[in-house]
Amino acid sequence: MPPFTTVAAYAPPGVGLLAVGIVAEVFAARGADLPAFDFALCADRAGSVVATDVGVPVTVAHGLDRLAAADLVIALPGAGFRTAPGPEVLGALSAARARGALVAAHCVGAFTLAAAGLLDGRRATTHWRFAELLARTYPGVTVEADALYLDEGPVVTGAGAAAGADLCLHLIRREHGAAAANAIARDMVLPSHRDGGQAQYLAAPVPEDGRDERLAEVLAWARAHLDEPLPVAELARRAVMSKRSFARRFAAATGTTPHAWLRDLRLSSAEELLETTDLPVEEVARRVGYGSAAVLREQFVRRRGVPPRAYRRSFTRMADPRA
Repeated sequence: MPPFTTVAAYAPPGVGLLAVGIVAEVFAARGADLPAFDFALCADRAGSVVATDVGVPVTVAHGLDRLAAADLVIALPGAGFRTAPGPEVLGALSAARARGALVAAHCVGAFTLAAAGLLDGRRATTHWRFAELLARTYPGVTVEADALYLDEGPVVTGAGAAAGADLCLHLIRREHGAAAANAIARDMVLPSHRDGGQAQYLAAPVPEDGRDERLAEVLAWARAHLDEPLPVAELARRAVMSKRSFARRFAAATGTTPHAWLRDLRLSSAEELLETTDLPVEEVARRVGYGSAAVLREQFVRRRGVPPRAYRRSFTRMADPRA
C-alpha cells in the first residue's frame, strides 16, 4: 500500500488536550517538500462539543464517517477509558482495520483498540501508570509497560503524554522516510527519535549547574563531526568530565547511553542521505562514521530490517509521484 495521507484522530469524551495538540501539529500543513496530510479530528457525531481533560471544550467538525475513509486512524486518550466506548465507535475502528487502514493509539487510547479486539494476540503499550490495568482488563494483549511505542505492523500503540509525538514521528518515519520525520521534528523543536523506554524518563534529575550547557555543546560538536570515530573518552574530554561522570550526566540529559545515542544518530543520518542524495552507499557509510559499507549494512539490517540499498529503493519509489 502507498504511505498514508489521510489521517483521522478519534477524540472521546474527556480527550487529552495535549494529545489533540500533538496530532494536529504533527499532521499540520507544511511546505511542498514535506508530505501533505488531510487531517481530521473526529467525535461520535459531527459538530459535537467534546470536553477535554483540562476543562476546555473543543468543537469537533467530523463524525465517525471520517474513520471509514482514512489511511491512518488514531485513537486518542479520554477520561472515561476504563469503560469501553459504544458499539458505533468500536465498529468504526474495526471496519477501518478490516479495510486495510493503519490503526494507532496514543496513551490510554490503547484501551479503545483493545475493546475493539484489535490488540488481541499483539504486543501493546500505554501510559506506564495504567499498563497493569490494561493487562488485567484485556488478558489477550501482551502489555509492555516500558516501551515508548510498539509497532505491530497494522496496529501501533504509544505511551502516555509527550510520547504521542514519538508515536506520530515513528509512523511518518516508517511510511514517509527519515527525511520527512526529521524535518517535522525540527519544525516542532523535538528530537526526531528517542531511543529506549518510557521508564528512562520517569525520574530524570533537574539540571543543577552549567555542565548541561557544556554537554549540549559537545552533542552539537558530535553531530558536526559524525564522520569521525567519536570515542566516549573524547566526548568526555570536551565536556571537561571524567568518562564515568560524562556517562551519568549523558543518561540523565538524554535518557540513553552515549553509544546508543551515536548509533541512532548515525543510522538516522544514513537514512536521510539514502533518501535525499545519490551518494554511493560507501560514501554514505563514510559520512556517518562507519568504517565501511559492510558495517553500515550490518547495522542497518539489524536495526531497520532491510539493507541500505533496499531502503533507498523503497523511499525512492515513494517519492516518485508515478509510483
